[in-house]
Amino acid sequence: MRLLAVENWKGEHLGYFEELAEEHGVEVEYRRLWRGDSLDGALEEFELLVFLGGPMSVNDEGEYPYLAEEKRVIRQAVAENKPVLGICLGAQLIASALGARVYPGEVKELGWYRLLLTEAGAGDSVFSALPKEHEVFQWHGETFELPRGAVLLAGSELYPNQAFRVGRSYALQYHLEVTLGMIEDWVRSEPEVRERVLEDAESRVERLNRLAEVFFTRWLKLAGL
Repeated sequence: MRLLAVENWKGEHLGYFEELAEEHGVEVEYRRLWRGDSLDGALEEFELLVFLGGPMSVNDEGEYPYLAEEKRVIRQAVAENKPVLGICLGAQLIASALGARVYPGEVKELGWYRLLLTEAGAGDSVFSALPKEHEVFQWHGETFELPRGAVLLAGSELYPNQAFRVGRSYALQYHLEVTLGMIEDWVRSEPEVRERVLEDAESRVERLNRLAEVFFTRWLKLAGL
C-alpha cells in the first residue's frame, strides 16, 4: 500500500505517523507543494492520501494556487471513497473542498487541549478505540463548518467541530502526529506560548504517540490494510 503525504509548508510533515506507516509496511512519498511539486497522478498512484498542515488559510488560493489543486483532488478522492486524512489545514481543506465554510476563530488554540468524543465518535470504527476524553495538541486559528453528510466525531471547549468523517475519509483539526522536535520548532513562531506549550511536553508527546498509534492503525485497517 502506498501513502502520499501532501506537504503545504516546510516543517509540517507526517511526524510520528511516518514511523507508524513504515512499521505497517506502507510506502510513503511526499509531494511538497510549497516547493513546487504537483499532485499529478495522486489518485491513480496512491491508495492513501494525507493532507498536512500549514500557516495559511484555505481561502488564500490567490497567494497559494496549489490549495485549489488540493481541493480538486480531495473532492474526487472522497467521491471515489478513497481513504483521505486531513490534519489541521488539511482538515480545513477537506471541509472547504466539500462546500463548507472555513473562517477565523475567535481565539487561537495553541498547545494542549482536552478533546471530547461525540456519541457518533464513541461509536465510530476508528474513534471508538480512543478514550472518550483525551488531550491533543492544537495549533490553529481558523475553524470550519461541517460539510453536508459529514459525521461529527469530536469537539473541544473552544471549538465544537474538531473531527469529522465522510465515508472512509477523516478530518482532524488537531495534531496527533507531532513529535517533540516539531513542537519545539513551531513554538519559535509563537514565543509568548513557549513556556506553557513545552511544560511537561516530553511525557505529553509520549501519551499523544499512543493515541496516534491507535488512530492510525484503525484508519489503516479501515483502508484495507
